[in-house]
Amino acid sequence: MPTGVVNSLFAGIRGRVTKKLGRILGMGLAVLLGLAAIGITLTIGWRPFIGPKSRALTSRKFEATPPRLERGKYLFHGIAGCAECHSRHDVSQHGAPVLAGTEGGGEEMPFDGLPGRIVASNITPDKETGAGSWSDDQLARAIREGIGHDGRTLFPMMPYENYRKMSDEDLASVVVYVRALPPIHRELPRTEVIFPVKYLIRSVPQPITSPVKAPDPSDRTEWGKYLVTLGGCQDCHTPHEKGQPLAGMEFAGSGVMKGAWGEAAPANITFDPSGISYYDESLFLQVIRTGYVGARPLSSMMPFNLGKNIADNDLKAIFAYLRTVPQVKHRVDNSLPPTQCKLCRGKHGAGDQN
Repeated sequence: MPTGVVNSLFAGIRGRVTKKLGRILGMGLAVLLGLAAIGITLTIGWRPFIGPKSRALTSRKFEATPPRLERGKYLFHGIAGCAECHSRHDVSQHGAPVLAGTEGGGEEMPFDGLPGRIVASNITPDKETGAGSWSDDQLARAIREGIGHDGRTLFPMMPYENYRKMSDEDLASVVVYVRALPPIHRELPRTEVIFPVKYLIRSVPQPITSPVKAPDPSDRTEWGKYLVTLGGCQDCHTPHEKGQPLAGMEFAGSGVMKGAWGEAAPANITFDPSGISYYDESLFLQVIRTGYVGARPLSSMMPFNLGKNIADNDLKAIFAYLRTVPQVKHRVDNSLPPTQCKLCRGKHGAGDQN
C-alpha cells in the first residue's frame, strides 16, 4: 500500500480517536462540574461566591425623641452591650470597665484565635474616622442585617444574628442614641478576615423587610428570652463547632476563651446541679451586677459591668427565662486545669469529668 495512503488512514483514525476522546473528556468535565454545583448547593451554598443578601438602602430617618434617647442609652450601655465592643477597656481592673471618654470610639477585638483582625468600628458621629457621614439606614442595616455602610459583610462577632430580633422601636432608639454620642476622632485599622472565612461569612446576613415587634414585657419569660437574645448570652455559654452551636448544649458552658483579660471557660448557666441550680433570684442579680459569686470572682470575660446598667425587672425576667431552659449535665470548673471534654468538644476545667 502506498505510503501516502497509509498516512492518510492513520490520520483519519487519529482524528476519530481525538474527537471521541474529546467528547469523553467534555462529558467527564460536565459531570464533575455538575457534581461540584450540587455539592456547593447542598453545603456552603453560592453566597460565598456571589456575595451576601442585601436590601437597598432607604432614606428613612429616626426621630430623636427623649424616650428614644433614654431607651437607646439603656440598650447601648446595658443589655445590647454596644459599649462593650465599641469602646476601650481597663483590663487591669476586675470586670475590665469601659474607659470613660472612649464610648463608641471602637476597638480591635482582644480575643485569641480569631480568623484575622476583627475591629469594632468607631461609631461616634466623627465624620472623618467615625459614623458621622453614615445614614440612619446604613446604621440600621449594619446593626440588624450585617451589611456595613460600605456594603461589606460584617464579621458575625458583631451580633447582628441576635439583633435581628431587636424590635423596630429599640433599633430606632439605638440609632438615635449613637447619633447623640460625643464625636471621637480615632482612626482604626480595617477588619481583615482570613481566607476562606472572609467568603464563608457572606452566607450570614439576611435582609429584614417586615416589621419586628418586641414581646409583651408583662410576659416575664418571653421578655427574658428577648433580653437574653439581645445580650448574646447564648453565644458564649453554648459550645460551637464549625461556627454552629452544638445541639442539646444550649447555655451549658463551653471551652476556654482567651483574651486580654486572661483565659476562662464560660459557665454552665442551666439549672442542672452541674450548673447554677443553687442560684436564687437575689444571688443572680448580685452575680450579674458585681462579678462575684459570694467571695469568688468571675473572669472579666463576663461583661458584668453591663449588669450594673440593667434594671431589676429586666434581670429578673432573664432569670425567669433561664429557669425554663432545658437542663444540661456538663461540669465546667475554672479552678481546675483545662482538659478535653467529650460533650462540648473543647477544653475546660473538669472537662475530663464529663
